[in-house]
Amino acid sequence: MARKNRSESCPLDMTPMIDVVFQLMIFFIVTINLTDTNNPEIKLEKGPYGTLIDNKMPKTVLTVEVDKNGRISINNLRMDHNTFRTIVKARYNRIGEFPLLVRGDYRTKHQDIRKVMDMCTELGIYKVWFAAIQRETTSGQSAARP
Repeated sequence: MARKNRSESCPLDMTPMIDVVFQLMIFFIVTINLTDTNNPEIKLEKGPYGTLIDNKMPKTVLTVEVDKNGRISINNLRMDHNTFRTIVKARYNRIGEFPLLVRGDYRTKHQDIRKVMDMCTELGIYKVWFAAIQRETTSGQSAARP
C-alpha cells in the first residue's frame, strides 16, 4: 500500500482556529481585572488609628481619588464633577446603596474633598470612607479607614 503524497491531500483550513484564538484574546483582554488601579501620584495623609483595610472590603465599594489639584478620578480616569455625579447616580440606581472610599492626596484642599462629600450626600450615598496611611511598609503604603 503506497502512501499518499502530501500534495494530493486536502489542505487544512486554519481560519476557524485563528478566529477562535482571536475571540479568546478579546475575551481575556476585556475581562482582565487590574488589581492596582490606584493613582501612584496620590500621597495619603497619615492616620495611624484607623481600621486597617484588608481583602474583606465589600465588592461594591467605589474608590474615588482626588489629586492635589482637586481633580476627581475613578480607576485613573479623570472626570469633571458632572460626570462623577452621573456615574455615581447611575451606579446607585443600578445596585442601591454602596460604600464610597475617598483617596485624597494630603495636599488637596478641603473644599475639593468637601465637593465630593456634598455630591455623595445629594445622591444618597452615606457610607463614605477616607483612606489614609496607617503605617509605612517596605512594599508601599498601607491604607486605613475610620
